Amino acid sequence: MDYALKTNPEGNRSFLENEIDWMAAVLNHRLKLYFNQEGAAGPVYQHNPPVPEQHVTGDRYADFVIRHGMDFDDRLCLVLSLVPIIRPQLLDCLQVKNSDTDQRFVEFGCTRGTNYPGLLPTVETLVFLLAGDDIPLRIGALARFSHAHFLFRMKYLLLEAPPWPDPPTSAVLAPSDELVELLIKGKDFTPEFSSAFPAQILTTNQDWNDLVLDHEMMEQINEIRIWVEYGERVLSEWGLGSRVKPGFKCLFYGPSGTGKTFTTMLLGKDTGKLVFRVDLSMVVSKYIGETEKNLSRIFDAAERLNVILFFDEADALFGKRTEVKDAHDRYANMETSYLLQRIEEYNGLVILASNLKSNIDDAFARRFQAVVHFTIPNPEQRMQIWQNTFSPSTRNESKINLEEIAAKYEISGGAILNVVRYCSMMAMSRQSNIILYNDLVNGIRKEFRKEGKTI
Repeated sequence: MDYALKTNPEGNRSFLENEIDWMAAVLNHRLKLYFNQEGAAGPVYQHNPPVPEQHVTGDRYADFVIRHGMDFDDRLCLVLSLVPIIRPQLLDCLQVKNSDTDQRFVEFGCTRGTNYPGLLPTVETLVFLLAGDDIPLRIGALARFSHAHFLFRMKYLLLEAPPWPDPPTSAVLAPSDELVELLIKGKDFTPEFSSAFPAQILTTNQDWNDLVLDHEMMEQINEIRIWVEYGERVLSEWGLGSRVKPGFKCLFYGPSGTGKTFTTMLLGKDTGKLVFRVDLSMVVSKYIGETEKNLSRIFDAAERLNVILFFDEADALFGKRTEVKDAHDRYANMETSYLLQRIEEYNGLVILASNLKSNIDDAFARRFQAVVHFTIPNPEQRMQIWQNTFSPSTRNESKINLEEIAAKYEISGGAILNVVRYCSMMAMSRQSNIILYNDLVNGIRKEFRKEGKTI
């Protein structure tokens, strides 16, 4: 979902303030009804929420409400979750004690955080505001605000199940970091790489002119670019969504350094989408269930931000499933099955990279819409890469013949970049801008040694 619009912090604060004031009126009305106070009459729905269409363009909160077609109940749920951040004292009135039990009214919900001294709203708090003690209305509110509701399904609000045997209504309504950044700070949210979110954002300052692939490969890459631009329209406008599964799955396979990662970054840059490179070494956990949780965080964020998912060295989790000999094998296969399911359901672009096509599980390989074989460049392509990679600020020693080097040494584009870096550093260390032949050959020798080869 694209929220790249002009922000208006003043307008955002104004709408948030109005929304909080509206929620305060609803809360006050519900309490008056509950305690049968004088002048309390009619449902809480008589308090109309602010009209977002009247606010200036660039108001992230108003835009969020409009985009999701949010009604009274949705908006009350959303703003209630933000109260501890925006106006924490608003819930102090729910600390009143029941004189019969000398405890807080259990029907008001709320709980206390680990270090937060105020009250945190729970599902029970929301249900109380919407329904009071009207059982049919309570059942309706509970049915609506389940995990299927978009605020929870898309992880804008984090609804973790409370420990057994606490009732599900005791779950805290907690806004995600993304929601806080978007609706309160008025900023686009980009998750940071960590053990809890093992995916890095890939970017490049280069363009398609820097990518050297043969004509057939470029045609395949262009098909992927076309899908990113028109795929969703084909499914929705031409009605193929009921027949064709969402998303586009690709396999990039071939030796290291042949352009798999670089091509993925260019696709992201060209289509204006973030690229998440998933670190499978951090995703896979020895603890049962943790791998699925790690993957879930990545896919939830990817779906909200509509990113390109890139699984490098995908064999680690997409490899052939093992014969079940013990519990470890069984759980390993369950992890693979979970991952396949999430990829099947993902409506964006997923790219898997592997050195060998045969390493990928056959059950998944059949589901690829595109399979691109990245090969070691031929002599003409290597010549082009050599010429494009050296800095215009340097010049080659007279004995260097790049055409001869390109023809003699079969080497990948990534390896050529490493050689050029090595030669350039050696020249800089000599306080010179001349690339020496011996440095060039030594650089190639170093790259060949990595692969167990000699020159």
